[in-house]
Amino acid sequence: MIYDWLHNITGSAIAAAIIQSLLPLFIFILPFALFAVLLERKVSGHMQDRLGPMRVGYHGILQTIADIIKLIQKEDIVAAENDRRFFDLSPILVFAGSYAAFAAIPFSGAFIGSNIDLGIVYIVAVTGLVVAGILMGGWASNNKYSLLGAMRAAAQIISYEIPTLLIVVTVIMITGTMNLFTISEWQTQYFWNWLILGGPVFGTAKILLIPLMVISFLIIFLSTLAEVNRTPFDIPEAESELVSGYHTEYSGMKFAMFFLAEYANMFAVSAIVATLFFGGFQSPIGYLGNVFGVKWLIPIEQFFWFTAKGLFFVFVQMWLRWTLPRFRVDQLMAFCWKYLIPFAFVILILVGLITVLL
Repeated sequence: MIYDWLHNITGSAIAAAIIQSLLPLFIFILPFALFAVLLERKVSGHMQDRLGPMRVGYHGILQTIADIIKLIQKEDIVAAENDRRFFDLSPILVFAGSYAAFAAIPFSGAFIGSNIDLGIVYIVAVTGLVVAGILMGGWASNNKYSLLGAMRAAAQIISYEIPTLLIVVTVIMITGTMNLFTISEWQTQYFWNWLILGGPVFGTAKILLIPLMVISFLIIFLSTLAEVNRTPFDIPEAESELVSGYHTEYSGMKFAMFFLAEYANMFAVSAIVATLFFGGFQSPIGYLGNVFGVKWLIPIEQFFWFTAKGLFFVFVQMWLRWTLPRFRVDQLMAFCWKYLIPFAFVILILVGLITVLL
């Protein structure tokens, strides 16, 4: 029915393209966001010696579905002093930046939105829309707390993109490609070929790369944690200081879009970390499809391993949220500029020397 409606308006080719572009949203991102919200409630509950949601469905599994239905039905409130055009555009822009990143993420050897050669650069560039959307929402809200949260978010995201990019360039020097699918294939199956363990190289180079890659993983994981505004880097949304930061004035579906974008970002950065350092969609122990001669099973196994790795890092993000206290603003910026960036720069130089000499 949706295809017929789009076909009548735009034509068959455009209708097919729109439907294809929406599939990841309804097949993966939206179900993942609903699952991740429930998972975070359960993780936080058990870490605080309680149960979390228990009443809606078995052990509360339908609680997030009830919440999203409630948000959809809520009134869309726009204050008289808000800048209506930018206020409405902000959540769309934030979600678009998060959603577009999934186009270049390889979920398996057979399931990738766009196998472009500049995949990692595209993701870093398109997620820049999130910064513009956050600034737009904070300014258009005409609320000093929202504006302060938006300014904090912009400063934080832009700062922590520097060590992220330095580590990405380091990985590019080792693998010789910016294509995320090729990086996953380069690491091949079996965990000892993953980049966190030096990749499929041998001898002195591997021994020297292993400690550098472990430190690189820690740097990029902490940097991406800051870029998605998760504790202990949640200064832009500090409830004790700024109510809810840049989305204080939002309600209903617009607030839900910010929420959806945050959880989509959590998986996106986890997927990037898994692809760069943990083999991407590669299995750590080989494929059952090869053992039994069932080739069509291999892409399914790859999808399972990729999703499992991504969900593991999402769980670690949730774990850290309920374990660590929030940084102060000066501590947050000092951690980036005094520690992460210098360490990332030194690693970049050392890896460059190793790749040239060995």
